[in-house]
Amino acid sequence: MHIIDCHCHAGKGDGLTGPWDTDAPLRDFMQWATEAGIQQINLFSAFHSDYAVANANVAKIVAQNPEKFYGFAFVHAARDTGRIKTMVGKAINDYGFCGIKAHRYDARISREICDVARLFSIPVLYDVVGEISVVELLATQYPDVNFIIPHLGSFSDDWRSQNGLIDFLVRYKNIYTDTSGVRRFDILKKALDRAGSQKILFGSDGPWLHPGVELSKIFALNLSEKENQQILSGNFLKLISNTRKLNLRSENSIHSQPFGEKINQEFRDPWLMNDQRYADL
Repeated sequence: MHIIDCHCHAGKGDGLTGPWDTDAPLRDFMQWATEAGIQQINLFSAFHSDYAVANANVAKIVAQNPEKFYGFAFVHAARDTGRIKTMVGKAINDYGFCGIKAHRYDARISREICDVARLFSIPVLYDVVGEISVVELLATQYPDVNFIIPHLGSFSDDWRSQNGLIDFLVRYKNIYTDTSGVRRFDILKKALDRAGSQKILFGSDGPWLHPGVELSKIFALNLSEKENQQILSGNFLKLISNTRKLNLRSENSIHSQPFGEKINQEFRDPWLMNDQRYADL
């Protein structure tokens, strides 16, 4: 069975508030993911004061093994105003990325982000931090854009927000969620029973949460093979399929360059470099 983790941070942030804006090392996480049977991982940066810089650094990690990694472009709705199209275009054309990541911790999502997602036919993974009321606006204002609302709407285990998000999953075809950090098994099962396996993606919120632990929740649902495959990889691949079909990568894309010829060694993820199994990536 093919397994894709749709939600993993990577690289260094430039803050010192907590792990989320300081460092997202992959060395241990890659070992855990391999042991859990996870074949591919979708990466985006830790919190950063300049997401153009952070996305470029994540692209270096993705380029080390493009068969293993996907990438989403992290953007800040307020600070990056006026340059989101440029940032996302570069991420798609040069880095081979296939989606957008935004977080309410930075700023509330904007029309600019949604318009750019529509332009490039890519999904948006937006952490609402419990503010699920915006989901209805996103669903109705941008019915042709797919939104992944992680953690069932709340990483802090807000039962009201998570229950409310399930209603949106049922009502709107363009609203999805991921399983990362959902601690209440009963509410995860409720989301599955009401919205169906076609609206849920497997994610771990690595490298800080163990992917094997997060994956065990999916297997504990005792799903059919078809349902498992939808959650574990099929839904993610469907959401990024338009980007893959467009094949927008330019001739100078990082993915088209043999690693090490035009990418300076200093950009290589030190956690992967220190692991002999990934030393040749």
